[in-house]
Amino acid sequence: MNPVIGLDVAKGESQVQAFLKRKKPYKKSFKFEHHLQGLHAFYQFYQEVEQVSGQPPAVIFESTGHYHEPVLQFLEDQAITYYVINPVISYEARKTSLRKVKTDKIDAFHLGELYYKEDLEVFQRKNEQYLNLRQLTRQHSALTDSYVEIKLQFQAAVDHTFPEYHSVFSDLCGKLSLNTLLHYPTSAAIQEVSQQTLAMEMHQFGAKRSYAWFLDKAAQLKAAADRNPFQHPVCHGHVVSIQMYIQMLFQYQEHLSQLQKEIDALAKTFEDYDLVQSVPGIGEKIGATIISEVGGIDQFERPKQLAAYAGLDPSVFESGKYKASINRITKRGSSRLRQALYSAVQCGLAKNRNKKLIGFYDRKRNEGKPHKVAVIACANKLVHWIHAMLKRQEAFVDQS
Repeated sequence: MNPVIGLDVAKGESQVQAFLKRKKPYKKSFKFEHHLQGLHAFYQFYQEVEQVSGQPPAVIFESTGHYHEPVLQFLEDQAITYYVINPVISYEARKTSLRKVKTDKIDAFHLGELYYKEDLEVFQRKNEQYLNLRQLTRQHSALTDSYVEIKLQFQAAVDHTFPEYHSVFSDLCGKLSLNTLLHYPTSAAIQEVSQQTLAMEMHQFGAKRSYAWFLDKAAQLKAAADRNPFQHPVCHGHVVSIQMYIQMLFQYQEHLSQLQKEIDALAKTFEDYDLVQSVPGIGEKIGATIISEVGGIDQFERPKQLAAYAGLDPSVFESGKYKASINRITKRGSSRLRQALYSAVQCGLAKNRNKKLIGFYDRKRNEGKPHKVAVIACANKLVHWIHAMLKRQEAFVDQS
């Protein structure tokens, strides 16, 4: 016998369907919840299947973001063999049925059948170091997205009260700019104080500049206040919004700074971290993301496997005598790894940093490839370089 248990994982619960062998389901499907009692109830059923079949069953389920994590951790603790399936694979397998039916029971049943149809590989979970680094980099990325959104809302709020303020500070969300605007959110507030008082207060906000520089900046602020179209008292709600956004921006900056310190400290414990950064265009943040998302180069025997994991492998479509000439990338792998590689290529091409990459990019452009197609080709080439570097433990050598 070759037993397997298919799990259709949802939020807080899973549907179970066991098979003793192909086309021989065992008992009726049932659900268990993802708390400790529910997991132990599932384990009792697992032991029952093992006793009936005479060998330990494998467990198969889809990757569901974070919903499957309690199940995965429990299976790890019990040393149970399991397979985590890309949802794309199970979705395509379900489409082979003529009947269009989707229920939790059917999904669990299909996952069990998929075990016998596909040549699956046992899931290898990343070690704790990689998981920690991946969690930190993903959290930093998510916070950065939220931070950018708050910055846009803050800039819109400033436009409603003091649009001329934009011309005074090159970095509107810098520490000096935010502190100044927090104390003087309107042009009327700036007009009420002298240039010297304004300069002295800005000097206390911590910027390392000369007093003459602050005097000049205070003069610019006074001039901007005089030009401001909103000379009369503005809606108090706009002022409250600006002060609220400033406090939020300070909090985001503090959290991002702390996260970056944690990422830097953890990333430096990886031997591959310095190797990846030897590629011009890959800095600390991109390097940490690449290391955490790859999760150990030993999982990828060939560079094409790593390219497929990043979703950078080209899709292929042929039918009869027809062969597609435009093949887009699959985008079925790690979107964060793909984004990091794309950013690394852009940084490498900028300011003539990576001569080897620029040479490859120029060849693709000379072949008539559009800019974005050439950049994706560069990202694919970068994957091959990274794979070779990490396998051989050799730093990147650029053209002289």
